[in-house]
Amino acid sequence: MNDMRKVFICTLCVIFILSAHAENSPYLQKVWEFVPAPGQFTNELPKYEEGNTAEDMCRKVEELIANNTRGMISLGAWGGYVVFSFDHPVQNVAGEKDFIVEGNAFYASAAEGAAGGGSCEPGIVMVSRDDNGNGLPDDVWYELAGSEYANPQTKHGYRVAYARTTEHVDVPWKDNEEQAGVVAVNKYHKQNYFPMWIDTDSLRFEGSRLPDNFVFQNNQYLLYPYAYGYADNHPDTCRMAQLDIEWAVDEAGTPVHLNEVHFIKVYTALLQQCGALGDTSTEITGARDLHPDAAPIEGFGRVLPQYQSRKILRNGQIVIIRNNIAYNPFGTIITNY
Repeated sequence: MNDMRKVFICTLCVIFILSAHAENSPYLQKVWEFVPAPGQFTNELPKYEEGNTAEDMCRKVEELIANNTRGMISLGAWGGYVVFSFDHPVQNVAGEKDFIVEGNAFYASAAEGAAGGGSCEPGIVMVSRDDNGNGLPDDVWYELAGSEYANPQTKHGYRVAYARTTEHVDVPWKDNEEQAGVVAVNKYHKQNYFPMWIDTDSLRFEGSRLPDNFVFQNNQYLLYPYAYGYADNHPDTCRMAQLDIEWAVDEAGTPVHLNEVHFIKVYTALLQQCGALGDTSTEITGARDLHPDAAPIEGFGRVLPQYQSRKILRNGQIVIIRNNIAYNPFGTIITNY
């Protein structure tokens, strides 16, 4: 009888463990920070109401994009960002894409002569692992090196300061290259473009700025996608929208290898004005772990043994080497490496 009871208890434990593991939600759960840059949708997506605090705005963002609710937020012009997490660490599964940050990118119709253009507003994606174990997004951030990371026109260590405005007027900005401009207001969105719950005299951001992606043709602005590695850059149904933790690099551009990540940050990667379309801003509708029930990978830390996986940047592209075979970021063997 005692043996039967032990078997029964062990079986219940196994079922409980498997059930708990299977309950990982594939969708983002918590929003930690939301600091949009000025933009035509700032204070509208989500809606600012008088007296709202930063905590209130984070809660509104969470209500819009967590748990697959499929609402939408805007990060404003270059540098505006959001930080979020899932209810579990996202595992770096070898040879697979790991997650997707969903947006509203789309391709224009062939009749418009777009040839792939449309409305693509790429945001740079960063990841962080909870190395200090305090459950907060306060550890080192790593950029996912997308297709334009090594493009000579991409600016790393770029900084912009936006001046505070209190009404519907152009928002001035200055960068660290002695350039200046404005986030121009338009007649379609008549609110103040500066985030109204932030009471500082200016908003300052630092990161990487991608080259402009717009083309003016057929009397319209078309925003073209980059090859891979960004949010709101390809339609969500396109595999090129999927992201791989294996693309992570440190501040010096050196590849790092993370077994899992706990926090994700996305910021608008472009600083451009497109006529009546206005400023370019990354929009987010959600995020999804592509393998939420993947088992934690033990011993897969910052540095991998060379025989297991190695990654370098070559001619502006990522090359992944496993067992002396070279692959591009989407798993195709590179025969001339």
